[in-house]
Amino acid sequence: MPFRAPVSEFEFLYAHVVGYDQVAATDRYADASSETVSAILSEAGKLCQDVMAPLQRNGDLHPARLENGVVRSPPGYAEAWKAIAEGGWVGINGDPDFGGMGLPMSVSAALNDMMSAACLSLQLAPLMSQGQIEALEHHASDELKALYLPKLMSGEWSGTMNLTEPQAGSDVGALTTRAVPDGDGTYAITGQKIYISWGDNDFTENVCHLVLARLPDAPAGTKGISLFLVPKRLPDDQGRAGQANGVSVVSLEHKMGLHGSPTCVMQYDGATGWLVGEENRGMAAMFTMMNNARLGVGLQGIGVAEGAFQHALAYAIERKQGTSLHGYSIAAHADVRRMLMEMKADVFAARAIALSCAVAIDMEDATGEDHWGRRAAFLTPIAKAFGTETGINVADIGIQVHGGMGFVEEAGAAQYLRDVRVTAIYEGTNGIQAMDLVARKMMDGGEAAARLLDEIETHAERARAPLPELAEAVWQATETLRETSEWLVAQDDTDNRFAGAVPYLRAFARVLGGHFHLMAAMADPGGPREVLARFYIERILPEHAGLLVHAQAGMGGLYAMNLDHLASA
Repeated sequence: MPFRAPVSEFEFLYAHVVGYDQVAATDRYADASSETVSAILSEAGKLCQDVMAPLQRNGDLHPARLENGVVRSPPGYAEAWKAIAEGGWVGINGDPDFGGMGLPMSVSAALNDMMSAACLSLQLAPLMSQGQIEALEHHASDELKALYLPKLMSGEWSGTMNLTEPQAGSDVGALTTRAVPDGDGTYAITGQKIYISWGDNDFTENVCHLVLARLPDAPAGTKGISLFLVPKRLPDDQGRAGQANGVSVVSLEHKMGLHGSPTCVMQYDGATGWLVGEENRGMAAMFTMMNNARLGVGLQGIGVAEGAFQHALAYAIERKQGTSLHGYSIAAHADVRRMLMEMKADVFAARAIALSCAVAIDMEDATGEDHWGRRAAFLTPIAKAFGTETGINVADIGIQVHGGMGFVEEAGAAQYLRDVRVTAIYEGTNGIQAMDLVARKMMDGGEAAARLLDEIETHAERARAPLPELAEAVWQATETLRETSEWLVAQDDTDNRFAGAVPYLRAFARVLGGHFHLMAAMADPGGPREVLARFYIERILPEHAGLLVHAQAGMGGLYAMNLDHLASA
């Protein structure tokens, strides 16, 4: 079954669940009406279905390769990048003064979701450029903006971000890449970076790297890190990609999945770079890119889940085996139907959480109101972690739906799991997202969490008349979550929070999922969305209770067994 872009799903979510009307009502996004957005997503859907989806298997079977120091992309990727660029999709959020569309994050979220479902390995390329565009818009000098932003938004040039080093993963402060002033406003960048997605390609004129490095005599740790823009080729006097810079690809990583996307080891040997933002404030500038990249990665997981679900559903409908009162395909069997319903219900929940986060980002940008920023910050780690976990879980279930054929590569089901597995690791592991949620995101005494919980309960109260059982289940789950949230805030020992951070984040996502499913059921009484909401709230939402017991266990027993016993038990 060919991939079908779920445009109508986004239209429903915008209209009835995530409050997109608030975004369209602002002065900043007044041109992005629901009708306009539907037309835009329809065109994006055609790109995903007709151009990108046919490359899904191609990239896996014909991986990117390093040839004479140049990365060669899989067949068809160059043509697809051209279609993405010419459609204006790279600069979808970008400032129109530099050639961007200026559309809200909640619209680009749908685009990145659909692109990820169609071909995740290729989607990574525009996602990296979108993140760099945002970082430069916020932190670069006017000269750098004028030169680089139009090229990046048009897709003539592409962007990356370079954080990780062999000895410095999540502990970014341990990096050793050096930046030495050249005396002319530029810097000589020397060091090695690893895990650089799309660090090179053969379809853009230039590749622009955002590189974290340390100036001479800079403070230790993250407080001494600066951010630099280092192009593969130095712009000439006309702003064109000119002579080669001191940047090279040492090797490509041999990965579990995402074979079509080159993950590079990058070497910088006195490469010329330009400072972005202030000295020793590189992490602040990079986090502009990383925070929205975390939402983007969550959307990658959701997109892959959509692709895996569609793939499994088509197989289940076509595969005839046994007999059932409900039909002759395996889709009629109770356990297969359970798996398909679970896949669809979780994709909806994760997608609603991610779009709600995107709406909060847009509302903060459009209104400047602080409470929207706090909401976006609180939802981001949930959207990232739950979105990627949903991608992994749904892809895994998809293999199970296929049965023995799922374990055979030709069936195409296994690729979804291999490709999506890394999303729970990069842009901050899901464990780090959970720790961020229970620590930094609760430094307000739990106010952002409480505000969300209040809204969920208020809506549940409104739903009591038409849907009493579902409303009561969501309300009670919210109260249990509130109690655990208050317990976490009261813990002075952060290890007590961290020990239960992952189950707490997942429980919060479960309750949010129940809330959004309840909203969908209210908008579709007696229809398929109410049926799906009942499945989620009655069968999946109860998982939150066990998760919250785990979350409140704290450090108890966590370190009772020493490492020697762990190794011998």
